[in-house]
Amino acid sequence: MPRSRAIRAVAIVAAVVLVAVGWYLGSPLFIRTTMDEPMPTVAIATARVPSGPTASPLAVISADVLTSVLARGELRAVDSLHNGTGTVVLLRVGVKRFLRFEDVAITNAPDVHVYLSRETGGKWTEATSVYLGPLKATNGSFNYEIPVGTDLAPIHSVVVWCRAFSVLVTWADLGPA
Repeated sequence: MPRSRAIRAVAIVAAVVLVAVGWYLGSPLFIRTTMDEPMPTVAIATARVPSGPTASPLAVISADVLTSVLARGELRAVDSLHNGTGTVVLLRVGVKRFLRFEDVAITNAPDVHVYLSRETGGKWTEATSVYLGPLKATNGSFNYEIPVGTDLAPIHSVVVWCRAFSVLVTWADLGPA
């Protein structure tokens, strides 16, 4: 009898471990998170402009002039399980630069992160890519500030990567705005 009790205990522990691993691997496919951040903008102070004959002319600069799209791309499907839809945009807002995900829907996975890559087609290397951080949400619109001093000239794509399993989730090749 003691042997059958030990076998049952091992079977129960194995079943619990199997369920836990299954949940860890499978649950991200069903869990969605949504974030709707506004587009980054430049805050411009408004000053009172004196009127009359002694008033000096002031150059008025709008926030639209200080904001420009540097590049854009569409998220792509890797396969039926790993994919994304929506637009990514590289923006200059004043002196800062941002990567914006607009109206995206991305397959969830454990430990998903965002990179700017020098390569295209979903290829990237950690040594030459710019790490922006963990994926903020699977759905919606959100921004990543690009580190100051980052040279965007060699950047050709955005990569969303699952570190836990070293799997490409989705990517977008960047082209002219």
